[in-house]
Amino acid sequence: MNELTPPRLLVVDDDADLRELIAGFLRDHHLDVETAADAESMDAALGRGRFDCVILDLMMPGEDGLSILRRMRGRDRTPVIMLSAMGEDIDRIVGLEVGADDYLVKPCNPRELLARVRALLRRTARGDELAAASASSTTATPRRRFGEWSLDLVERSLDRAGYPAAPLTDAEFRVLTAFLDRPQRVLSRDTLIEIAKGSDADVFDRAIDVTISRLRKKLGPGDPIRTIRNEGYMFALRPEDG
Repeated sequence: MNELTPPRLLVVDDDADLRELIAGFLRDHHLDVETAADAESMDAALGRGRFDCVILDLMMPGEDGLSILRRMRGRDRTPVIMLSAMGEDIDRIVGLEVGADDYLVKPCNPRELLARVRALLRRTARGDELAAASASSTTATPRRRFGEWSLDLVERSLDRAGYPAAPLTDAEFRVLTAFLDRPQRVLSRDTLIEIAKGSDADVFDRAIDVTISRLRKKLGPGDPIRTIRNEGYMFALRPEDG
């Protein structure tokens, strides 16, 4: 994505009127938007090229949004904003646990959705810039090692001997690098929320707990993240490069 090429978005929703309303509004704000009505047409669109962001409805006939997102996260890290008519915290938490980068309750204000898209694209661009700088620098290491683990800064994935590589979402990558930059220091939940989601995003307290839980699962047995009661979290290991 660059200044001359508008970001490419894919809007996936079985409601044709809402789908075209969202797509039309985003196109009016200089975004390149394709649409899909179901999992099959979404897969076809993704097969034709890369998207900078996917706006995905949760409740659809056939394969639902959570199932689609699980499949996506098995092969790529394309940013996803999930839309759902269900506004309970548990629904948001499940969406985030599966790998959504943001969550909005329908019906949503198109201007809020546009703001969320722009914020997510900015965060993703910053992450890509850091990864590119790390890969091209002759002095920077492309990996950070700690204990039995290794963090690939380019692919944004975790490696551990005897375990398959685990790709990280944008929030998980941000939180883990924050821990590695501040080892053996207690980080408050508010601090981690800002790191994980950025100051542009509307977040809630449980979101950081979900991100930490997902990160612990990917680190596996003996993970070095410690819960400090009434204070936050602490990373028990120091990285080899720090």
